[in-house]
Parts: sequence; C-alpha cells; structure tokens
Amino acid sequence: MLARITSRGRITIPKVAREAVRLQPGELVIVEVVGDRPTLRRVVDDGDLDLVGFEAFLHEWASPEDEAAWKDL
Repeated sequence: MLARITSRGRITIPKVAREAVRLQPGELVIVEVVGDRPTLRRVVDDGDLDLVGFEAFLHEWASPEDEAAWKDL
C-alpha cells in the first residue's frame, strides 16, 4: 500500500489497512519511531497515553539489546 504525506504532515491510512486492523474513525493511535521506521499502535485505553509520556524518559533502555534481554520476563 502506498500513501502520500501532505505538506502539513498528514497521511491517510489506506482503507484496506484500516479494515485489516479494525481502526475506526475517532480512535487514537500512538506513533512510535524505532530507528528510521515509524509505526502506529492503537490506544487500548486512555491509560496508554500516560505510558507514552513515561516512555519518553526511558529511551536509554530502549535498545534492541535491552529488548532481547527483557523479552522473556
């Protein structure tokens, strides 16, 4: 799927992708960036928004090596 970013930084998620993950109008998504790859994640509940702010302070623990070390806990 291909999408274009507008001059205002907006992008439309293609209908096929929205339907595949059941995104509905008005839902919130979190934009995460890992390396040079942005991803979207649905906000499960408003508590997720608190975690996003907290995660900003944990970037020193966000390396692939750290993820591998902690993945089985």
